Amino acid sequence: MQVFAASDIVEVAIRIEENGINFYKFAEQIAKQEDAKKLFSQLAQAEAAHKRTFEKFFAAMEKYNPPEQYAGEYSTYLRNYVDNNLIFTKEIMDRQLAKVTDTVGAFEFAMQRELDSVLYYHEIKNLVPAAQHEAIDKIIEEERRHYTMLCDMKKRYENR
Repeated sequence: MQVFAASDIVEVAIRIEENGINFYKFAEQIAKQEDAKKLFSQLAQAEAAHKRTFEKFFAAMEKYNPPEQYAGEYSTYLRNYVDNNLIFTKEIMDRQLAKVTDTVGAFEFAMQRELDSVLYYHEIKNLVPAAQHEAIDKIIEEERRHYTMLCDMKKRYENR
C-alpha cells in the first residue's frame, strides 16, 4: 500500500521550508550582532525561495486525493506529520528552541537542520520526476552552502 504520493513528498518539503523560514526569523530576532542578523535574514529569504520552487513542482504534479472523513483531513494529517516528525518539527522547535538563547546556539541548531534538509532532499529526488532533479540538486547545493556559512560564522563567534 502506497502511503505517500510524490506530491505528498513535495508538500512535506514545502512545510519544511516554511518551518525553516520561521526558525531563521526567530534567530534573527535573538541575534545581537548585525552580521548574524543579516545572515539569518538571508537564510530566511533563501528558504522562502526554496518554498516557491517546491510550490511550483507541487502545482504541476498529479495530486493524491484519498477518501476523507472531512474536507482537508489528509492535508491536515500531512502538515501535522511534518510538524511532529521531520526536521524542523514542532517538538524540536518547542524543546530545542527553548535552549537557543544566543547566536552560537542558533548557529548550532540551524546547522543540524540544514544537514537534515540535505539528506531529505537527496532522498526525495528519487520520488519526483527526473525533470525536477536539477532544481532539487540546486536546492541541495544551497542547503550545503547554508551549512558552510553557518559553520564559518559560528567559528568566528566562538573565537570572540
